[in-house]
Amino acid sequence: MPAKAAPPQPPTYLSASGTRARTPRPAHDGGRSGRAARQRVAVIIPAKDESRRIAATVRAAKAIPHVDLVLVVDDGSEDDTQHVAREAGAVVVRHSHNRGKAAAMETGAAVVAMRDAPDRPPRLLLFIDGDLGESAVNTAPLVSPVLEGHSDVAIALLPPQPGAGGRGIVVGAARRAIQSMTGWTPTQPLSGMRCLTREAFEAATPLARGWGVETGMTIDLLRQGYVAVEVPCDLRHRASTNDLKGQLHRAGQYRDVLVAVNARKVRYAVDKVRAATR
Repeated sequence: MPAKAAPPQPPTYLSASGTRARTPRPAHDGGRSGRAARQRVAVIIPAKDESRRIAATVRAAKAIPHVDLVLVVDDGSEDDTQHVAREAGAVVVRHSHNRGKAAAMETGAAVVAMRDAPDRPPRLLLFIDGDLGESAVNTAPLVSPVLEGHSDVAIALLPPQPGAGGRGIVVGAARRAIQSMTGWTPTQPLSGMRCLTREAFEAATPLARGWGVETGMTIDLLRQGYVAVEVPCDLRHRASTNDLKGQLHRAGQYRDVLVAVNARKVRYAVDKVRAATR
């Protein structure tokens, strides 16, 4: 008699501790209680002047399993981003002037919270960039580890992007800072495509300003005991080049990452002193 096949095992994700993650939230139960069917996902897209790509991004995001809300936060665009996004089927809110990515993320999360039903679990929040176009649907793998209780935040690992001109200086600085402050060494610390629980998002607020938002979020969550994983996603977006504009962009990133990191170093040092004097 042939041996009975072993039941399929759930995927194992490498977390910040290098082991299978355990979260304080109820784990996915295989559908016995209907939890998976009840859990919904909101896609939040901070966007500025993305009228050429936003429609394709919105349509692709709507095809992600469990997504029932695609929200575009138009952060002071000077083009038709808000109108194109709305025609593509997104809910759109608009900042009258550019307030930055962190503010757009916070606005988006607040709007989703207002739309969450009191008798259902809060939606998971999937943040994606507005320039992903049709590849936005490939952020779907970020949902599973969070939905199933393997992690509190899932971060996209992108393949090499054609035309990218960076030398890894900003990425290296962010990676070293996260490693020194949390013990985890992420592969792509600046990746903005992230799925996380409502609880984790609120634990990371207020968000770091500017281009330091991802680095600050990762440090804050890991230091509070939340679990992060990185998940490969086949995404394509507009990469910064090596011309003057691209160099200025990376200089701004470097500045904002350092500001976010140093602000956290000061905060944690103050908290340590206060704890010692109690």
